Amino acid sequence: MAWAQVPQVPNELRFADLTIRINEQARREIQSDVDALYRSPTYFQTKAERVNLYLPLVERELRNAGVPSDFKYLVIQESSLIPDAVSTSNAVGFWQFKQGTAEEVSLRVDNQVDDRKNIVNSTQGAARYLKKNNAQFDNWMCALVAYQMGLGGARGYFGTQYNGKKVIEIDRNSHWYFKKFLAHKVAFESPTVRLASNSGYLEEIRVQGPTTLKALASRLGVSETHLKEYNKWTAKGNIPDDRPYSIIYIREDTQQARPAIAQNQPTSQPAVTTVSSVSNTAYPKVTGNQTNATQPNQIKVNNIEGIKAAKTTTQEKFTDQIGIRENKFRRINDLEKDEKIEAGQYYYTKAKKTRAEEEQHVVLPGETLWSISQMYGIKLSALKAKNRIKEDRDLKAGMMLNLREHIKRGEDIPMVPASEFRKVVAYNNQQPSPTNPGTVSSPQNTTVPDSGPTTSNSNAKVTIHTVVQGENLFRISQKYGVSVDDIKKWNRLSNNDIKIGQKLTINKP
Repeated sequence: MAWAQVPQVPNELRFADLTIRINEQARREIQSDVDALYRSPTYFQTKAERVNLYLPLVERELRNAGVPSDFKYLVIQESSLIPDAVSTSNAVGFWQFKQGTAEEVSLRVDNQVDDRKNIVNSTQGAARYLKKNNAQFDNWMCALVAYQMGLGGARGYFGTQYNGKKVIEIDRNSHWYFKKFLAHKVAFESPTVRLASNSGYLEEIRVQGPTTLKALASRLGVSETHLKEYNKWTAKGNIPDDRPYSIIYIREDTQQARPAIAQNQPTSQPAVTTVSSVSNTAYPKVTGNQTNATQPNQIKVNNIEGIKAAKTTTQEKFTDQIGIRENKFRRINDLEKDEKIEAGQYYYTKAKKTRAEEEQHVVLPGETLWSISQMYGIKLSALKAKNRIKEDRDLKAGMMLNLREHIKRGEDIPMVPASEFRKVVAYNNQQPSPTNPGTVSSPQNTTVPDSGPTTSNSNAKVTIHTVVQGENLFRISQKYGVSVDDIKKWNRLSNNDIKIGQKLTINKP
């Protein structure tokens, strides 16, 4: 790879909701750490490849827990994303927990399972720990330092001087751990990280035991050794039956390669953060009793009370059915008086918010300001104001809309570079839509009961399966109770790539 220039530490940057101002002496100190991280191109490249693999999952769990995504750089600092890393003080795993602290944040650590080596569970534990720290200080810098010192040590070190403070001055006396963190943030949010050459990405499934990695391997189309490499949390390859467990493996697919970290770029050409985070397939987020989603008081949409329309009808009939005043419903959902209620669409029954959970959205062909506002649960007026845009005719595919902060006055809405936009469109086209009841759920929400590997049967019934949006070979194998290898053999597939509309022969047992 062509080695890029080492990124330079600025005099001011943003971390979480804080403005960090760095004096020159501290800046040189942090720059020295950045230089050290870049000193060996081979070492940095190896670490960057792990970063690109693991951080989409880390970002997701931090976001779901309400912890600023900047903390993703902390896991790099702690373990270099090595799952079985062990420190001199016997801290273990991705987030370097000692056993007592791990159990304190509800991680399982015993002779069968070590959640500290599970990227999903350990990130959830880290998020709980960081939120507890922040509750004491109302300051994410103090919460981060408390991760290293412990809450009592941080209270003694900081006192209350930073409680609620939003502008932090960093100098030679500032805590070394936070300065080291800033070095990792500068180093790994650099565009250089995108030079990592991953040929695939981590896919996650959730499996309810009892079963084994060996039993899962053939069904996933990977080796048992591969599963053991990426699931070191299970000591002997056994998956217990006490709860669903996250299993991760590399899915080879260069077209869906997803950069892990938001990139800093000059002018108005920011790169995409993760394709998953700007992909509208992740939204709206629907929770609650989804089997009764068409009934009132059953679900939340983006953590706001909502409902799914069972059929296309008028606003008057729909609001009568769900027991809400028509004018109020129309105001909540930013609807015009004569607009129809569309079957399968999610609507809100409580007020939408002025800021979305996600920071940005890449506009795709066919989207409108209204559809985007509904997708994220943000008021239409707020979406327009944040982006200084008034009409759908001003909306262009490839625009990067702000969902939380206002764009600066006088600035144009940035456009995603064409190469990145193609990735976003391709990724969205291959993912299931939450608003389409005919598709499967996304990988992170899939629970796969296991009944062991299956084999082909010479007396099997032949079925022709047409690939639909959101499917992959593993999900199809689950549907028919066959293995991925069998499907590949029956259809003479050289790899796991399939396309929407493709016909597959299935010898159903």
